Amino acid sequence: MMMRWVVGLALLQAIFAATYFKETFDASWDSRWVHSEKKSDLGQFKRTAGKFYGDKELDMGIQTSTDAKFYAISAPMPAAFSNKDKTLVIQVSVKHEQNIDCGGGYIKVMPTLDAKKFDGDSQYYIMFGPDICGATKKIHFIFNYKGQNLLWKKEPMAETDTLTHVYTAIIKSDNTYEVLVDNVKKESGSLEDDWDFLKPKTIPDPDDKKPADWVDEAEMVDPEDKKPEGWDDEPETIVDPDATQPEDWDEEEDGKWEAPTISNPKFKGEWKPKMIPNPKYKGVWKAKDIPNPEYAEDANLYLYKDIAHVGIDIWQVKAGTIFDNIIVTDSEAEAKAFYDETTGKTKEAEKKMFDKEEEERRAKEEEERKKREAEEKTTAEEDDDDDDDDDEDDKKEKKDEL
Repeated sequence: MMMRWVVGLALLQAIFAATYFKETFDASWDSRWVHSEKKSDLGQFKRTAGKFYGDKELDMGIQTSTDAKFYAISAPMPAAFSNKDKTLVIQVSVKHEQNIDCGGGYIKVMPTLDAKKFDGDSQYYIMFGPDICGATKKIHFIFNYKGQNLLWKKEPMAETDTLTHVYTAIIKSDNTYEVLVDNVKKESGSLEDDWDFLKPKTIPDPDDKKPADWVDEAEMVDPEDKKPEGWDDEPETIVDPDATQPEDWDEEEDGKWEAPTISNPKFKGEWKPKMIPNPKYKGVWKAKDIPNPEYAEDANLYLYKDIAHVGIDIWQVKAGTIFDNIIVTDSEAEAKAFYDETTGKTKEAEKKMFDKEEEERRAKEEEERKKREAEEKTTAEEDDDDDDDDDEDDKKEKKDEL
């Protein structure tokens, strides 16, 4: 009976699930996606499966093509929608084929916009995906709330190899969330706890004052501890007993000789009484917390009423990142199914092709290394032969002179 109920629930979810946007970047992709014209020097995306892939057609995505460029491209959803009382799932596959050193790999979910004017200043609701630059290798997850872009307090590690990885954000109507990488949960929590959507619930009471008799010192001088007799008898430095006046010292010219001083091994330093726990210590004082009058509960932190566009707005020092398989849906099951029929289906074959290319690359490098060493050895031998010939010529010339 329970199994029938579970199966029935899954069927109902599938029937009523809504997929608002799905993009696999087929041959007609550029009829949907618009390159921004806000700046004349923006980089352009090209359709490709890259240098290695699992299935050339299935793995076609759009790739950044020129180093040291900003990129801005977007696509409208078939219809604007609200995620009120629904789960919102945002999923994208990213392949940093170029072994990225500095650049973004995230997407944005946005309201209606003028695609040709889209840039980094355009309003967005959610930004999500990997961001790598030097030591920073994290997953970005930013919400826009009342005009402010809120950074995620957590910084989970982004994938750093050159293979395809799928990033999934799940935002639920109870104001909780999950983040998956390659369909495995990496983070979860509540929106209120992990972003600064709201003012703190409590604040220190500004009228609370520390009592005059409050003792902050955790330790105190031991009143029973006394300096030992003779502690200060030894000076810090003494005359070096091993020093002797140089034989060539002339008092008339050099003045009276004085032996140098050295640190006294018997010197004990400044005496300080030992410290003991302070029996009057009350701990670190802090003002008591009171309800924050500026705190206002909001049950709709998750909510956006007119989600209408998906965009990619990034900077890359080294181009080559491939974006693919973007889905925006209210169904976790639909996102999982999309993963299974795209990246999940081809990732093993992609890894196999990658490993083969790496093996061939290493073999080629080894062959070139050996060839280079052989050439250097031949050059060295030829130089030695030339030196021998020069020596013979020199000997012959000297013999002729005799």
